[in-house]
Amino acid sequence: MIRSTLLCLAVLCVNSFAGEVPLTKATPKPTVPADNVIQGVITTAYTHTEGDHLEYGARNATGTKLLHGQVRSAAADWSVYPVGTVFQIQGDPSLYIVDDYGSALVGTRRIDLYKPTTSSMNQWGTRKVNISILKWGSFSRSLAILRPRAFKASHVREMVSRLAIRAAA
Repeated sequence: MIRSTLLCLAVLCVNSFAGEVPLTKATPKPTVPADNVIQGVITTAYTHTEGDHLEYGARNATGTKLLHGQVRSAAADWSVYPVGTVFQIQGDPSLYIVDDYGSALVGTRRIDLYKPTTSSMNQWGTRKVNISILKWGSFSRSLAILRPRAFKASHVREMVSRLAIRAAA
């Protein structure tokens, strides 16, 4: 756990300097238990070679490369799990960072995990897991990224609407 925590902090520092995960402003957290464990999260897997991801290639919604290694990319509804949220699946030593979103995720608490191949995507399938939130991302950064894209798709407009309500509260 100490190794994972240190690795998480190192990744956050690197990403902070790269503009990926700002560490300066605290953001409001969705309601979760005090120990930051969310139980029963439904996860599915996706890969960059799926038909609905082909136009983006191996890039995430922040414009950087999809990650798969000790730190891995994840997609979610950014009004639930904001961009930059770092979490760990209980029983899995890997760390995940929310850096992508998908139309099927909006309005849900589901998370998609990036897998580099169709085979590894299919092997994951759908799983209900418990996740530990190590660091919440930024709702304001999520809104800043999504707002200019709102005209493109209804699922983006829905996230923008939810984020704007959160910002006004």
